[in-house]
Amino acid sequence: MKILNLRHTLAAVCLLMVGTLMPVTAQTKDSRVVDEGGTGAYKAIMLEDASLEAHTIFVPQDLTPFGQTEKLQVLVWGNGACTNSPFEHYLFLNEIASHGFIVVATGYMPKQGERYQGPMSTTQQQIESIDWVMQQNEKKDSPYYGKIDTKNICMAGMSCGGLQALYNCADKRITALMICNSGLFNQQNAGSAVGGMPMPPKEKLKEIHTPVIYILGGERDIAYGNGMDDFHRIDHVPAAVANFPVGHGGTYSQPHGGEFSVVALAWLQWQLKGDKQAAKMFVGKEPELAKREGWTLERNSKME
Repeated sequence: MKILNLRHTLAAVCLLMVGTLMPVTAQTKDSRVVDEGGTGAYKAIMLEDASLEAHTIFVPQDLTPFGQTEKLQVLVWGNGACTNSPFEHYLFLNEIASHGFIVVATGYMPKQGERYQGPMSTTQQQIESIDWVMQQNEKKDSPYYGKIDTKNICMAGMSCGGLQALYNCADKRITALMICNSGLFNQQNAGSAVGGMPMPPKEKLKEIHTPVIYILGGERDIAYGNGMDDFHRIDHVPAAVANFPVGHGGTYSQPHGGEFSVVALAWLQWQLKGDKQAAKMFVGKEPELAKREGWTLERNSKME
């Protein structure tokens, strides 16, 4: 324990010398700055916390701007292929955190240059993520005490992670949904699902109680049919579907998450931060996303 504390003390001293404060405590198991901290106003860090096993946190390095007036809105993320590590999505998630969000992703922190190999993730891990941010916001000895906006939480995920998010969609603590390269299977194509994926029926869509966006990779995306079918069934809450023709893999691994992070950020800034400028990406007679090269946008009557 003395070695651990010394390591973090030295790290904190070094960071203070360069004018950066990181939420590194004795609870921090591992941490790393990636993609130069992202392009947002709050340079981010990726870390693992001993108080939340099998999860990765992306958060601004300097938490001093957050408190009474400025809060960290929450993104809860599930990974593709039910992988128990966000190793395919960490650049995308890091970019989001750099714009003033705390992102809690299912699974172990990616090791540099390594692909995760191990057991699959579970739907319950997303619920654990929400439980954790609620607890951390209330704990006086937490670096996040009073800094998290627990009234603005987006549940999200890619592929299997999107199915996990839809499985958990009834949770009343959620205020927005973002389903990426995903959609519920129907009886006709359920046999093509990967073993271990959550498989709620299409009726599950009726449990959605928040605005929802589907971000898909166009017709080459293997989840395109499922996602579009979901969108066309949702008529009781505001819903949109954005397509960018890159296939199932999206742009997550591109620097700063590529085009998908642009759309995801606009959605999160609108839904969780109430940013009216960001809303213009999706609403109005000529939404900005429809004018962005390569993208198409559809909205249901609740969104228009």
